[in-house]
Amino acid sequence: MTDPLLGALVGLLGARYAEPGAAAGERLADKHRRYHGQARAYVRPANTDEVAAVVRLCKAFDASVVVQGGNTGLMAAATPDASGRSVLLSLERMNRVREVDSANDTLTAEAGCILRHVQQAAAGVGRLFPLSLGAEGSCTLGGNLGTNAGGTAVLRYGNTRELCLGLEVVTAEGEIWHGLRGLRKDNTGYALRDLYIGSEGTLGIITAATLKLFPQPSARATAYVAFGSLAQGIALLSHLRAGLSAGLTGFELMSAACLALVGQQFPGSVLPFPRLQAPWYALLELSGYASQGEAQAQLQQVLESALEQGLISDASLAQSLAQSEAMWQLRENMSEAQAREGRNMKHDISLPLSRLEAFVASTEQQLAEQFPGVRHYTFGHLGDGNLHYNVAAPLGMSSEAHMARYAALSQVVHDNAHAHGGSISAEHGIGQRKRDLLPRYKSAVELQLMRRLKQALDPDNRLNPGKVIALEPTP
Repeated sequence: MTDPLLGALVGLLGARYAEPGAAAGERLADKHRRYHGQARAYVRPANTDEVAAVVRLCKAFDASVVVQGGNTGLMAAATPDASGRSVLLSLERMNRVREVDSANDTLTAEAGCILRHVQQAAAGVGRLFPLSLGAEGSCTLGGNLGTNAGGTAVLRYGNTRELCLGLEVVTAEGEIWHGLRGLRKDNTGYALRDLYIGSEGTLGIITAATLKLFPQPSARATAYVAFGSLAQGIALLSHLRAGLSAGLTGFELMSAACLALVGQQFPGSVLPFPRLQAPWYALLELSGYASQGEAQAQLQQVLESALEQGLISDASLAQSLAQSEAMWQLRENMSEAQAREGRNMKHDISLPLSRLEAFVASTEQQLAEQFPGVRHYTFGHLGDGNLHYNVAAPLGMSSEAHMARYAALSQVVHDNAHAHGGSISAEHGIGQRKRDLLPRYKSAVELQLMRRLKQALDPDNRLNPGKVIALEPTP
């Protein structure tokens, strides 16, 4: 018997774009295939009016809606549950850049736009959209907004929330909020934009956004530096900020183990130093609007000062665009190098910079005592306190045996991050994977406020149910 909801969706979108849930195929699982769900139907609307109409039909036929972009998220926020009650709504057809306003330095794009295409549209008018992350060739703007993505340029430009001026959103009732305003000042009530950003599709469906653009830097200088401790790295960051001011765009931390692993898994890689003798390294980038020569000279001068003060033990400056790209490629290959090495436990955490060294020292000590032999692959965006604190199996232990200890080991990491004033999710979101951890790290008052917001904006729990927060308190 044909599902009446599917029949209504076919009537709305056509059989090509409204199919039985099984037609979603691999989209029914998350990126890492840890979560698998079922869908009542799989739809691909072409515009915001169609998204709103789909939501209204789901309301009429008592179905929930799970919205999906590039399906590159790491917390399974875009994966339906196993109930088969949800309609999986892909925004892949909503991929237009609607407007580029170079005079206002804004760009308006639909949520299904690939991030790289947004960057290219900005570059086409001599502007920069600075959000940059490893999945930029496949992740979409809607997912970036839904998770408040960070990336490598947060130090200068901020997270996605800071890069967005206005939104277009379909509500749980199937209404459309037309909030695509290109205003830097708009003090007319509650900041609804900020509420929807980072909500992972649980409060509304973001269908388009107006984004900030910036002048395209005419010069970039890139370098790797080596230092002996995290305390030195944090002091170095302060030194660079003082010497380079807003020109400091990137400060990417990585341990010697991380760099060595990239060299092993990508044999053609050229490491910045012949021997990795220091325990810590950082990839730095200065971008500005002076000449390339001036940028190189400025970065070199500040690094020479850092060397004289003992903040670094060595530095390697890129002498060409090709060398700069090769340096960045080492950073971009970090996650893939770990995947080739074998599965490990990934932790996306953030900490106040003043507590970061103490967190790493205490966590490594506790893990060594409770899980002897584990290996650490720690890297991240040091400028904003975001660590990717990844823990691999001891040599000789299978990945499967190691991952069987995930809950106990990750609790040590998360408990320590919380104890040092940090967060258990810096830029990956909560989704399904971390939802049940929140009661351990957030107060009852904070959780209840979150539930009230969810119930106010989505009283029927229709939008992305089971993600971010449990509507009933955990016993």
